[in-house]
Amino acid sequence: MGVSTTTRDGVAEIVVDAPPVNALTVAGWHALAGAVLAAGRDPRVGAVVLRAEGPGFNAGVDIKEMQRAEGHTALVGANRGCFAAFAAVYDCEVPVVAAVNGHCLGGGVGLAGNADIVVASEDAYFGLPEVDRGALGAATHLARLVPQHLMRAMVYTCRTVTAAELHHHGSVLEVVPADGLRAAALEVAAAIAAKDRYVIRRAKESLNGIDPVDVRRSYRYEQGFTFELNLVGAGDEHRDAFLGEGAG
Repeated sequence: MGVSTTTRDGVAEIVVDAPPVNALTVAGWHALAGAVLAAGRDPRVGAVVLRAEGPGFNAGVDIKEMQRAEGHTALVGANRGCFAAFAAVYDCEVPVVAAVNGHCLGGGVGLAGNADIVVASEDAYFGLPEVDRGALGAATHLARLVPQHLMRAMVYTCRTVTAAELHHHGSVLEVVPADGLRAAALEVAAAIAAKDRYVIRRAKESLNGIDPVDVRRSYRYEQGFTFELNLVGAGDEHRDAFLGEGAG
């Protein structure tokens, strides 16, 4: 359980395993950030595969942890942890291939949206349930996966989209059967890792440098509204309702 890394033939495979739905605690988000950055700094590594065990890629933050904590300590921790993990994927010195299965919600969209390449299983779906949780955030990253008007509709309505829809938009490279997801992601990563390591690292750096949106600043701006929603009580109200439904 947790975050593990194995490296073989120039590819670092980072696996998240946090049952039952891969909703990460504050410590989990920071552990993931550390693992991704460490993999990128490893001179043996030419590409990273980020994937998860279990029924889904990522369900966002651990709301139970947040509601158990006194005051806003867990909220601040979760916001800082998500910021660190999303930034780590973006700032990783080598390309990151996200292998997305099942649900990719909230924080999962932050990870996939900041990845360099997304490969998804046929059962994968993506969404931001933040409005229904009294929060905001990761629209920055969703906007890297879908067109602007669809992004807005998804934020306002909390609707989800399938991997096939994202493949249509060009943001998912391949959609494969669930039992072939890991192999497909590793194949893409291996093709990258076979390139000149110095050149690939400069390619990643150069592509980040020409991005039209500063994803760190943009996401931090979104997070400010989550803090406002908590100050007025909307955050606790919606999180408590969510937990009361027996979810999470």
